[in-house]
Amino acid sequence: MTPASFLRSLRLPVFAVVLALPAAQACAQTETFPDYLATVAGHARQQGVSENSITSVLAGLTPNDRVIALDSSQPGSRGAPPPLAPYIAQHVGSSIVARGKSRYGSLASVLPGIERRYGVPAPVLFAIWGHETNYGSYTGDFDLARSLATLAWEGRRRALFEGELIALMKMVDRGVPRSQLKGSWAGAFGYPQFLPSVYLRLAVDGDGDGRADIFNSPVDTLASIANYFRDAGWRPGQPWGVQANLPSGFNASAYATKLASPSCSAVHARHSQWKTVAQWRALGVTPQGAIGNDVLASVFQPDGPGTPAYLLTGNYRVILQYNCSNYYAMSVGLLADEISR
Repeated sequence: MTPASFLRSLRLPVFAVVLALPAAQACAQTETFPDYLATVAGHARQQGVSENSITSVLAGLTPNDRVIALDSSQPGSRGAPPPLAPYIAQHVGSSIVARGKSRYGSLASVLPGIERRYGVPAPVLFAIWGHETNYGSYTGDFDLARSLATLAWEGRRRALFEGELIALMKMVDRGVPRSQLKGSWAGAFGYPQFLPSVYLRLAVDGDGDGRADIFNSPVDTLASIANYFRDAGWRPGQPWGVQANLPSGFNASAYATKLASPSCSAVHARHSQWKTVAQWRALGVTPQGAIGNDVLASVFQPDGPGTPAYLLTGNYRVILQYNCSNYYAMSVGLLADEISR
């Protein structure tokens, strides 16, 4: 996200118990919180943020020890990833599919226009919305300013979180009410769980009322997610991937990737080399869905030999930019497929 990918890593299946770590132990520096906020205010002024917005966002803030505890408890590498199938069963169940189909039907009149403008299929947009906030039913109740100020002051990722805090002030400059700025402990908010910098860059007014309201408007939300995906390189006309049958004795190690990803390397390392679908067909790999022979794809068999395998396209990597987790991206793709049926 992506700006929001690692920030929402607590939703992945390797999940740590939240530790009640005191802020004094987690803090990476010794500057007082008020002194740090004064520094941030100076940086915001240098970027043209108004005094009213600086005061509105920063006044009265105190550190939130709960945010530091949540951030400090995020899991690192834990060895071999757990199986994908149980995660899919939990996150692509009948309930979320039914809700997605219902919301899809209620918004059917506006979806063709969004698809034409951005080139992203509506079921993919609904799958993101469904996974992020259960179609808007929960968006987080942390004060965003307090969370971002706490994470920036704590210091381990100061550049990231201070930038997001200043972006939050710029949102207020744009007219977003201070009272509306609530979301996750890590600073993501609204129906699609954007970070402030992503909102400033990619949130759009989809319903024509003059506001990019991803807090309340499903149409603005879907258009904003579509704009995000277009910006990330979504290729119109290609699926995210399709299930595939592998030939008997398929040796996945023979097609291991030789590329080193600059980010999320553990995620991308589990995908094979890139070949055209025609080349995979020649090797006995048979797609089970519609996909062009000239499309570049990689083979992914997350749970090992004898379990479902997939041919993934570049559009799968676009989903990974939203949240760099194979669990997340696969569940989004499969949910989108179910909603479209």
